[in-house]
Amino acid sequence: MSFKVPRGTQDILPGEVEKWQKVEGVMRHLTNVYRYPEIRTPMFESTELFQRGVGDSTDIVQKEMYTFEDRGGRSMTLRPEGTASISRAYVEHKMFGNPDQPVKVSYLGPMFRYERSQKGRYRQFVQFGVEAIGSKDPAIDAEVIELAMRVYQESGLKHLKLVINSLGDQEVRQAHRQALIDHFAPHIGEFCSDCQKRLEQNPLRILDCKVDAENPLTASAPKLTDYLNEESATYFEQVKMYLDALGIDYVVDPNLVRGLDYYNHTTFEIMSTAEGFGAITTLCGGGRYNGLVEEIGGPESPGIGFAMSIERLLLALEAEEVTLDTEDALDLYIVTMDDAAKLKAVEFASSFRARGISADIDYAGRKMKAQMKAANRLEAKYVMVLGSSELEEQAVNIKNMETGDQEKVPFHDVVNYLLTHKQ
Repeated sequence: MSFKVPRGTQDILPGEVEKWQKVEGVMRHLTNVYRYPEIRTPMFESTELFQRGVGDSTDIVQKEMYTFEDRGGRSMTLRPEGTASISRAYVEHKMFGNPDQPVKVSYLGPMFRYERSQKGRYRQFVQFGVEAIGSKDPAIDAEVIELAMRVYQESGLKHLKLVINSLGDQEVRQAHRQALIDHFAPHIGEFCSDCQKRLEQNPLRILDCKVDAENPLTASAPKLTDYLNEESATYFEQVKMYLDALGIDYVVDPNLVRGLDYYNHTTFEIMSTAEGFGAITTLCGGGRYNGLVEEIGGPESPGIGFAMSIERLLLALEAEEVTLDTEDALDLYIVTMDDAAKLKAVEFASSFRARGISADIDYAGRKMKAQMKAANRLEAKYVMVLGSSELEEQAVNIKNMETGDQEKVPFHDVVNYLLTHKQ
């Protein structure tokens, strides 16, 4: 029987995983600088959490969730996104009682959505995101957006576009909702079956439909920004003011609604404008979700956050031909001539590794020539050959593989020699 990786998933092999570690390092550095410590939540939760937290009208809940019944008869779902789980943790652990608000956290881990597999879009994908819960200050919106932009910039991307919008408060959403129903209802038969359902469930989602994106009625639909009340308009202006102060360029797009029901006020996407990146240009999405914590049983706790796919970040780096500095060359390869030398090599390797010197030896019983070829393939900086004469003399020749220079070093001084020269 032949086994293959499940459809929509991938194996990330050595040689590729170092790129992941590099960008993850950028993320961890920035979340430390911005003070968004990591939170880790379970990979599956009660299905109802996502139904309530993400929204029954979303494609995620209706079509894409991996849901199963556990042995206790409870409906569980592999997490399709991070915000609902973090909001649940915020409520369960009474983090709203922390004296310092907002509570700022970051997360990095696999998410699961059953959707059509394509380049950069998987059924198991790795998502990085941050959440700031407990403040409705527009300055925190700007901070979250700046953090997302800096992740991409410090990873090496240059061709970026920030798009922002305001979805207003509940009063605004209701007025706009009715305007959308009045606009689309007479012609809803022209739209896909999903949009026909959305008309009453959540007509705002029609604007986010990929099937009917080119329908003229979508382009002429009432713009939410035209319905902003004074409070919502003022809030949006303040967010833009802070972005201007930070020197962050943006474009206001009234049709930017995002795909999750919990968004209100600020919503944003960061896109790649790199040539050849592909039809789906969105790298990151986020926004404000005042009301979500209350929806899952907590007190009033306004929040904002974003999520980004590691897979799509790496694709954007590839499109811009950015080479990540993932050099991790081997410090030393030990070539052994016989069993006695092998025993000493094992001892040496352990001593080197304990001092932070990366070392490897042959475990395939190969001849000296084959071992030297292996050292070259592994790009070892230094090679030392151990045989009977070296054991007798208690000294070994260490060869610099770049220059070809060799130096005889006593056994007792080998560690210090390598520590001095490996830089």
